[in-house]
Amino acid sequence: MSDPAAHIVVCDDEAHLREMLCEYLTEQSYRVSLAADVPELNRILERANADLIILDVKMPGIDGLTALRDLRVNSSIPVIMLSAAVDVIDRIVGLEMGADDYVGKPVDLRELEARVKAALRRQSVNANEQTAHDRLSGTVPFGQCRLDLDGAKLYGPDGDEIAITAMEFSLLRVFAVNRGRILNRDQLLEQAHDKGWEPFDRSIDLRISRIRKKIETNPAKPECIRTVRGIGYIFD
Repeated sequence: MSDPAAHIVVCDDEAHLREMLCEYLTEQSYRVSLAADVPELNRILERANADLIILDVKMPGIDGLTALRDLRVNSSIPVIMLSAAVDVIDRIVGLEMGADDYVGKPVDLRELEARVKAALRRQSVNANEQTAHDRLSGTVPFGQCRLDLDGAKLYGPDGDEIAITAMEFSLLRVFAVNRGRILNRDQLLEQAHDKGWEPFDRSIDLRISRIRKKIETNPAKPECIRTVRGIGYIFD
């Protein structure tokens, strides 16, 4: 069964085709909106987010390729184009303009469903990869300080660099990636790749104590990296 949250917009000037696709995709648990032309498609996109668009190439007024070109200016929503099987040039142009896939007319519903699932799956993977990249790059605030993940540097509230060791940076990076999650000592040292750690090594507590002196307003009452008694630590 498909993700019930997935919202698909079907844009085609053929009423019977729109209704057929709507009925079939709804039966597969998708939410479906219908548009008879590109202006109606744009109105739908202004009102609600779409997870995927099924877009006809040949339509009166604004055609599908023009709509795709305009959409790709600021959107990465997956788009599956509908095209007559003989329109090879349209397929090539559409793919070059950013279409994710093509389905030929007359539409085979099972093929369309398979391509919809594949496009949504690719979009989900891309989104997860982007989220992971964002968490591993840029600048993360730690209290009044800022950790530069790309430059491996810590800056104080005045903008001056605060000296940190490689292990301290690794630990701060682990906290940044796992924000809001409680991590025990084993998890912290494993993810920080401390090769010198041995079981029952309490050096992690000492290292976090040193980090707190650099990032906390009051290290005796930490608000940035907090202790969860009996479990470990949390950056929240």
